[in-house]
Amino acid sequence: MPRAVTLIRSASLSDVAEYAYAATAPAESRLIFLAGACPLNDDGSTAAIGDVAGQAARAVENMQIALTDSGASLHDVISTRVLVASHRREDLVTAWEVVRDAFGDHDVPSTLMGVTVLGYDGQLVEIEAVAAVLDS
Repeated sequence: MPRAVTLIRSASLSDVAEYAYAATAPAESRLIFLAGACPLNDDGSTAAIGDVAGQAARAVENMQIALTDSGASLHDVISTRVLVASHRREDLVTAWEVVRDAFGDHDVPSTLMGVTVLGYDGQLVEIEAVAAVLDS
């Protein structure tokens, strides 16, 4: 099945970033705007309290479910924003590594941000995403 997303790497910018600098989707694609994927268990409780990597993994799992329910997959994601409730750079890197590994070679443009607080008790990670698909 053809993909709508084209990742763009800029030779004019540093190659140190672990993601593409831009992405495009054709006009005929259907855009999917996901709410922030939170590290919630099926019962609504926060998963992996105190564990940034565990929460990032659960948030990725929940994002994949929302994508599947929307007719998409991780390879259809055109951009992400990863929010980490921490002032420690190490926590941001820990969350980023989980997200990056989940996407593999589909290294979409991403923003990684430290924030003061997130919406659920004990929540440390949230992942926003936009996807694009070509419906047949």
